[in-house]
Amino acid sequence: MTKLYKRYNLLIQLVILVVSYFFIINQVFWKQDLPALLKTLEDDLSSPKFLLMLALILLLMALNWLIEAWKWKNLISKVEQVSMKRSVFAVLTGVTISSFTPNRIGEYFGRAFILKKASHVEGILITVIGSMSQLLVTIITGSLALLIFLPVFRFPGPEFINGYLYYALVALVLLLDTLLLGLFFNVNFLATWKEKILQKGLSRIRKYFRVFTLYSNRDLLTVMALSFARYIVFSTQYLLLLHALGVNIPFYYAYLMISLIYLIMAIIPTIALTELGIRGSVAIYFFGFYFTPLMTASADLNLGVLAASVLLWVINLGIPAIAGSIFLFRLQFFRNNEA
Repeated sequence: MTKLYKRYNLLIQLVILVVSYFFIINQVFWKQDLPALLKTLEDDLSSPKFLLMLALILLLMALNWLIEAWKWKNLISKVEQVSMKRSVFAVLTGVTISSFTPNRIGEYFGRAFILKKASHVEGILITVIGSMSQLLVTIITGSLALLIFLPVFRFPGPEFINGYLYYALVALVLLLDTLLLGLFFNVNFLATWKEKILQKGLSRIRKYFRVFTLYSNRDLLTVMALSFARYIVFSTQYLLLLHALGVNIPFYYAYLMISLIYLIMAIIPTIALTELGIRGSVAIYFFGFYFTPLMTASADLNLGVLAASVLLWVINLGIPAIAGSIFLFRLQFFRNNEA
């Protein structure tokens, strides 16, 4: 049986490798107007200032994934101790598998299957906790940005009805954000309600829900802090890319628009194959509010925003996905103790 498991593992690893490379190449080289983007960067690539900025953005990419690896290491330590090195491997393989799965759900499996002793199911559920924290930061930051965005770009007048509608929206957003925070810091309710969620016949699955009881509020607060630190890092990368590509916008408005872009991308169901095109369109739409009417009349400005979105995807997801493919053969989809 051991030889059979090894063959199955190798087969799945090879399939993932081929499919992920196909999706990455398709996204970057086939679906995008690469010649136009390269033309946009032609002058920039010969500029020492741009190259220095690009080097800084690449360093921030490394910091981004190191923070995520540290976050996952802390989370997974409740069921298995892993080194920082192996946590980085897990995070990168998760990026590779997530490149062709809806809303990057493959990330959960990519990380869990690098575990040697702990249950894969527990690994997946713990990874979900980390993803929940990152999503929560995105939603809260984006929803608060929306409350700033609307009166500045949508409700410039003192109309009576608009004022009341806006105050109602403020109350709704604050209520929803508070509820989401309350649910996250009481994540152990999933373990408490497992009897109602799952039938008694599924006791083998129900036992894994104990992982939701392993984390104190202090643990979850640490996870949230690390998620927010990541958010600041990749938002800053976006801002630096925009300025490097000639899209000059004050940092205040840039962070505002970037938060809205991330909020929309978190809400829209996507797969990596379509995400890049959607992200570029959403970015052009929101930055258009600041640059209007200049934005609608300037193809170069639109191309600069699109180029920044594409480059950010390549740097933060494309490069890590390729790097993660190196570690795919460390994944164990079948183990003798789980036969």
